[in-house]
Amino acid sequence: EQCKKVREVSSRPHLASTPSLFAQITQPEGMPYLLVPAVSSENRKYVPIGFLDGSVIASNATLIVPHATLYHFAILTSAMHMAWMRSVAGRLKSDYRYSKDIVYNNFPWAKASEDEQEKIAKLGQAVLDARSLYPTSSLADLYDPLTMPAELAKAHSQLDSAVDRLYGGKFSSDAERLAHLFALYKQMTCKDAIKESKP
Repeated sequence: EQCKKVREVSSRPHLASTPSLFAQITQPEGMPYLLVPAVSSENRKYVPIGFLDGSVIASNATLIVPHATLYHFAILTSAMHMAWMRSVAGRLKSDYRYSKDIVYNNFPWAKASEDEQEKIAKLGQAVLDARSLYPTSSLADLYDPLTMPAELAKAHSQLDSAVDRLYGGKFSSDAERLAHLFALYKQMTCKDAIKESKP
């Protein structure tokens, strides 16, 4: 009743007809999406990204990637993307602050055939399957570097190797991944600059 009264005199009075429901619904209804925590611990090897259906409501402490596929999930949860994120993301104290504008929008995606995307997607599903073995554990528990389950670590390792191959090689360190990604980023931005300069 109190919520209804507040909404009746707000800039969105139509929300007063559903006072028991959240007003801010950002995720697509009935469609899968990625849930990315806006801030994640510096101690984690991987940002614990969720792959959720539209029935789960995203809070204001998260970012979403709507209409995402398992392929998108797999690439964004890989060591390749994590190396990029650690290099370009902002910080909240010393924790990583994920940004759609700086981290996500500027990330160089590899060119991948349908077969390659399907293989990577299956490895992304394997990560989700490994998580599902621990239904009572939160993502914070699963991605604690001291207690990460062996099955989940193995699934991530296999995904990382496949994504590295997709990007053209076997990388022995994040420094090598970053060098490759920034070379791709340079190519990407040079092409954009050429397009913009044409009349």
